[in-house]
Amino acid sequence: MYTKHEWKSERYFNFKYVQYLPKDYDGQKKYPLVFFLHGAGERGDDLDAASRHGYMKYVREEGKEYPFIFIAPQCPDDKYWGCFTESLLAFLDDICEMLPIDTDRIYLTGLSMGGTGTWMLAMADPDRFAAIAPVCGSGIVWHGGILKDVPVMMYHGDCDDIVPIDESVTMLKAVNSRGGNAQLKICYGVDHGAWNIAYAGDELQNWLLSHKK
Repeated sequence: MYTKHEWKSERYFNFKYVQYLPKDYDGQKKYPLVFFLHGAGERGDDLDAASRHGYMKYVREEGKEYPFIFIAPQCPDDKYWGCFTESLLAFLDDICEMLPIDTDRIYLTGLSMGGTGTWMLAMADPDRFAAIAPVCGSGIVWHGGILKDVPVMMYHGDCDDIVPIDESVTMLKAVNSRGGNAQLKICYGVDHGAWNIAYAGDELQNWLLSHKK
């Protein structure tokens, strides 16, 4: 079930967002949550754009079903995810109150600008997430060690000329040099569209769902 919503807050930025509930949704059960941050090209006020790529692409276009709750907020035009760190965390708090989320199984992922947002949000509150998956994003290298206890899976095209793969390589080293558990899937011959590999099939979702705080 794919629906559109708006989160209202007097203190924080009011996100419009896309929500997906599993086909067998039962409000008495607890579900994993995949929290998704889109890229720069999906900013604005068209919520269909916020789910143009990633898992919701396959829900919308192929009717694919997933065993997790999916939430994708939308970033406004001319802003980036780093502008809304506090608002995103407050929004996530409310989502966990409104829906039956297993708070030991919250997963964070995003692509391009959202891959960078994934790094930034995870660094702001690393204890919140069971695992993260930044796709073709750039991180804050000097702060990478704070994620040493968070499993990380990156995807990046080796031909990416928008966010060079070196951004993921340096983050891999930054996390693992502190004893972390970061992995990098190099998408050979792929430019900036590594998300078409990352979110297709079941590899990434199975990896995410295998982790629990």
